[in-house]
Parts: sequence; structure tokens; C-alpha cells
Amino acid sequence: MPDDNISDSLPEDAHKRLKEMRGTGAKRVLFTSDLSVNEFLLVKEAGFEAAGLVVGSSIYHIGFQLAAWTKNQEMNVLTQALYHARELAMSRMEEEASELGADGIVGVRLTAKRMEWNSDLAEFIAIGTAVYRADGTGKDWQVQGRPFTSDLSGQDFWTLLKAGYRPVGMVMGNCVYHIALQSMGQMFKNIGKNVEMTNFTQGLYDARELAMERMQVEAENVHAEGIVGVDIHEGNYGWSPHVIEFFVVGTAIVPIREDHHIPTPQLVLSVND
Repeated sequence: MPDDNISDSLPEDAHKRLKEMRGTGAKRVLFTSDLSVNEFLLVKEAGFEAAGLVVGSSIYHIGFQLAAWTKNQEMNVLTQALYHARELAMSRMEEEASELGADGIVGVRLTAKRMEWNSDLAEFIAIGTAVYRADGTGKDWQVQGRPFTSDLSGQDFWTLLKAGYRPVGMVMGNCVYHIALQSMGQMFKNIGKNVEMTNFTQGLYDARELAMERMQVEAENVHAEGIVGVDIHEGNYGWSPHVIEFFVVGTAIVPIREDHHIPTPQLVLSVND
């Protein structure tokens, strides 16, 4: 869950920009969006209006943890650090959407990069387009009083709604895992042979499963029926070659009606060269 004091961490310029964009009363002054033209029009056709581009950021110092070199094990300190950093970025993005009076955020991208000036620092950025219901029923689309989030494209968002589902939130899970090194004896035995590296197989399998399980728990907490658009990322962040993070993210959804009519696909031929 977001920190209670998360709004205090938004820059003053962000408060000013968002206030000017929202305007006064029912009249909004301006919107910004990173949606393509097609995405923007499909989101609008689905009954939503763009409120503005919203961003959340967190530069996080990643701690240090030792691991037994002969043991497969999760690096709990690093797992928690990377999850918390992403959660801070997501929470700040949601806070910006709330200040715009938005009911949700679509097309969310969550990225991470290491800072060149310090190898222990990484910046996590969440960015998307805040939207609100044009018919004024937006409260029904919010989740626990906060805007819903989704990493679906504008096209997928439109298709999902037309088929009788809606997003309730982006859900994620991660796991930083240390893969055991082989002993010298094992290395010499494997020279010139086709052989499975069981330490890597089991370690990577366990790490993926832990990340997937945590994402599913988040979906269960928002009473989702399922998760769509699931994507698994692998990262290292400059640690030992035997330490890797698995990060999994998707959009949790719930049905909005009992019948789920799927729009018939249509063939579209491009006239571009």
C-alpha cells in the first residue's frame, strides 16, 4: 500500500503543473499524454478522457548482502529494496493522478536504470496517462479510493472493456536470487560434456516461481479474477554474475458484466510503403 505521506514527496512544481492542468470546476485547461493517436482515440471511444501525463520516481540506494557461494538462496535484502523502490515510484504516479482528479492510469511503463555516478544507486520511474470517466461514473472504477493502474496499451484497454472486463491495478512480484557456484571437482567433471547445470536450472526456476507467486498474491488482495499481459524481466544491476533479479508484472482484471462478447477481429491493410 502507498505511504500515507507520499504526497509530501511530490515536487512543488508538480503540484503547480497538475493544479493548472486540472483547472477549476468541470472545465479542464489542458491534457498531456504519451498515448499514440490510435491509443488516445480508442481510450476516448471506451468512455475515458485523458487527464494528463503522470510520473513517479524514486532513486534508491541498494544495500549489500552476502551469500554462501555454494548455496542457492534468495537475497532478501535486495529483493525488498527493489520492490520498495518500484512501489514508491508507482505510489507517486498514482498521487499525481489523484491530484488531476483521474479515475485510472493506462499505458503504465515501469523502468529502472543504474546511476552512472554511483553503482549502488538506481532510479525507478513509473509513467502513464491518467484518465477519467466522461460520464462521471469514475468512482466505480477506482480501487480503494485510488485510481486504477494498467500497463495495457490503448488498443488492449479498449478491447478488454468491450469484452466485459476492467482493470483494477498493476500487480508485480520480484525475487533477487543467488545461484550457487560449482565446486572445482564438478567443473572438471563437466569439461567437454553435454550436461545440465542443475544449480542454475533449479535456482532460476525457484526465483521465477517466487516472483510469480508474489504477483498472484497482489492480485488476490484486490479480488481480481485474473491477470493479463504478464511480462517477466531479468536484471542484474551490476551485482555478481551469480545474482539475478526476476521481476514479473501484469494487469489484474475483474468482470463488469456476465456476458463477454469479444469484438470480431477485422483485417486492416496498411497503405504505407
